[in-house]
Amino acid sequence: MRQDRRPYRVKKFYLWLRSRYVDHFIRPQLDHLGVFPTMMKPWHIRINGPNIRIGDSVTIIAEPDSPTSIGVWGHEPDSGRIEIGNAVLLAPGVRLSASDSICIGDGCLIANGVYVTDSDWHGIYDRISRPKEPSPVNIGRNVWLGDHAVVLKGVTIGENSIVAARAVVTRDVPENAVVAGNPAKVVKQLDPNEPRITREEFFARPAELAEEYDRIDHMVLQSNGYINWLRTLIAPRRGD
Repeated sequence: MRQDRRPYRVKKFYLWLRSRYVDHFIRPQLDHLGVFPTMMKPWHIRINGPNIRIGDSVTIIAEPDSPTSIGVWGHEPDSGRIEIGNAVLLAPGVRLSASDSICIGDGCLIANGVYVTDSDWHGIYDRISRPKEPSPVNIGRNVWLGDHAVVLKGVTIGENSIVAARAVVTRDVPENAVVAGNPAKVVKQLDPNEPRITREEFFARPAELAEEYDRIDHMVLQSNGYINWLRTLIAPRRGD
């Protein structure tokens, strides 16, 4: 990874500006957004529909070519919901599309390009109307959904389980299991007694964590000068 050439105060201003963007443009679109959110490139996050609630210390990352989308399209106005717990990570390109209900537990890691939906959005023979019977998706705490995995309607994934990259989950997954393939099947059981380090634990004291990150930024960036930083923007050289 290239060295960050920004002066400390430039990065502080950027983080302040990013936070203001989240509060002004993202927060009003949500029914609830908890404290200490980290939204990287939030101008590429797409929010649609009502009844979207996001917990504390969430990390959402978006990129210009991989926007992150969270959307509710209920059967009726103000129907349907998405609930995202505390300390959840959403990587670039994640799509959450709810017709009725998608619930994601605390501490989940949702990797690049994952798609989660609770509906087929139309029938096999009727390609206009979606099924009226709700098929909610429930993802338990500390679940890891691998790169470009797909979780389909009516699925419950138990706590601590892992869905392998590009797996397609069409049926329930038990706790402490690893599933892979299309359709996904259990390929390994995790030891429920093995000690775990979770995102919930990492973000247990978010204010202290923010102070520690700021201290590290100050230590790493304090020697960066404005002139050299501007030079790297205008005329970058190998090694910048």
